[in-house]
Amino acid sequence: MKYKIIGCLLCACALAVSIAAPIAEGTAETRYHQHEDAPEKTADTAEGGVFSTHLPLVEIDTGGVEIPGRAVTDAEGKILSYTTAADGADRIAAHMDIVDHETTYNHAGDEPTVSTDIVIRVRGNSSRTFDKSNYALRLVNADGSDNPQTVMGMDAHHEWVLHGPFLDKTLMRNYMWYNIGGEIMDYAPNVRFCEVILNGEYIGVYVMMENITAGEDGARLPLTVDAKNSTFSGYLLQLNGDREGERGTIDQFTHYAKRTLSEMEIVYPGRSNLTKEMAAEICRDFSDFEKALYSYDYDSGQYGYEAYIDEQSFIDYFLINELTCNYDAGWLSTYIYKDTSGKYRLCLWDMNSACDNYQQSQMEHTEFQMQNCLWYFMLMKDEDFVDELIDRYWELRETYFDLEYLYNYIDETAAYLGDAVDRNFTVWGYTFQPGYDLLQPAERNPRSYEAALKQMKDFLAARIEWMDENIDTLRQYAAESKVKKFNENAN
Repeated sequence: MKYKIIGCLLCACALAVSIAAPIAEGTAETRYHQHEDAPEKTADTAEGGVFSTHLPLVEIDTGGVEIPGRAVTDAEGKILSYTTAADGADRIAAHMDIVDHETTYNHAGDEPTVSTDIVIRVRGNSSRTFDKSNYALRLVNADGSDNPQTVMGMDAHHEWVLHGPFLDKTLMRNYMWYNIGGEIMDYAPNVRFCEVILNGEYIGVYVMMENITAGEDGARLPLTVDAKNSTFSGYLLQLNGDREGERGTIDQFTHYAKRTLSEMEIVYPGRSNLTKEMAAEICRDFSDFEKALYSYDYDSGQYGYEAYIDEQSFIDYFLINELTCNYDAGWLSTYIYKDTSGKYRLCLWDMNSACDNYQQSQMEHTEFQMQNCLWYFMLMKDEDFVDELIDRYWELRETYFDLEYLYNYIDETAAYLGDAVDRNFTVWGYTFQPGYDLLQPAERNPRSYEAALKQMKDFLAARIEWMDENIDTLRQYAAESKVKKFNENAN
C-alpha cells in the first residue's frame, strides 16, 4: 500500500476524464433504469373493469393455497416460528404468468409474455411480519427441474425475488439504490417495478429483483461450479444472523475470534452442488483473507489485505451505505464474493431501511458508523485506503451523489409509477393513518406518499451537507498514533 504513487499518476488522466464527463446514457453497458428507459405505452384501449397497467403485470395462482413462510408472533410481536404448508413444507407449487407488452398497456388475462410453474415462499427477516409479503420464486418445469426465463428484460434465470415495499412508503428505495449502485460498482441486482395479482386479488406495486447468485453466459455474478469434479471458480458468501445449515455455513476467522456473532453461509455453490471438500476449501480460503486483514502486516502489499480484495468495490460499498445510513451493511444481509479475478468484492442488498427508514429508531445523520464494522475496522487503519475513499467520495459527489441528480431520480421515478401508486395505496393506504406506526417514534411516519418522498429528500440533503463538511474526519481512524497503539497491542 506504500507504493501506489506511480499507479495513481497513471490513472489520473483517466479519472479526470471520468469525473468531468456527464453520466453516460444509451450504451450497451449502461444500467437499465426502467423509469428512464422503458418505452412509452400507447393509450389504453381496455374495456371497463379489466385491470390495466403500464407496468409489467405478474399474475400468480396458488390454487387458493396460502403461501408459507409468514411469521408467527407472540403478544409482544416476537417471532416464534414461520407458517408451513399442510405437509410441513416451507414452500408450495404454483403458477405464474407475466404480461409485459413492449408498447401497449398490460391487462389481466392478456396472453402472457412468460408462463411458468413456480415454487414460492415468503422470504425476509422482520419483513415476514408485514401485511404485504415478499416472495422468493424458483421457476420450474413440470418435472420440477429449473426453468430459466428472461423476466422483464432481465437475463434468464430460475431464481427471482418479488419485493413488496411496505415499510418503504416511497416504494423505491431498493429500486433506486440498486440501480445507482449498479452504475457505481461492478454489480448490483437488476430490478423492475411491476404490479401483482395473487389468486385474482390485486396486492400492489412490487419490485422484481435478481437474486444474488451466478448465472449463465456472464449474467449476474461470474461464478462457476463443476459438481462432477468438485471444483469451482469463485464463490458467494452471505453474512447473516441465522445459521441455516451445517454444511453451508463456515466458521470463518472473525467468527471464532469473536469479531462477529453473525454466521457466514455459502450461497454459491448451492447445496445441491456443494461438497464437504468444497466447503472446507472455501472456509480456509476466506479465513486466509481475514487473518491477513487482522494481522500485524495488514497494510503490507505482500502479506496484507491488498492481495485479497478489490479495493474499489470495498470503497464504493462503504460510501453508498454511509450516504444512506444503511447500517445493517457489513454486519447482516451482507454478500461478499470472490469471482474469476481472484479478488473479493461486495454486493449491495436490502436497502429497504436506508435513508432513515429503520423501524426501531431514527438514524442519526451526523456520524459515521461503517468504520466500526467487521472488515472496515482494519481497512480504515490504512492511510492509503482512507485517502482513496475520501477522493472517491468527492468524485461521486460530481455524479451519482449529486443532490440534484438524486432529487431528479426520486421525482422521475414517482412520475413513472404514476397511477400505480394510487392503486397500491388503495390496498395499503391504511398504513398512512395515525396509530398505524411502523416507525418509532410515531412522528417519523409519513402520512402521505408525497410526505414520504419529501422525507427521503430532506434526509439526503442533510446527510450530504454533513458528509461534505466531515468526510475528512475519517482520517482519524488511520492516524499514526492510533494505528501504532493498535499494532503494539495486537503484537
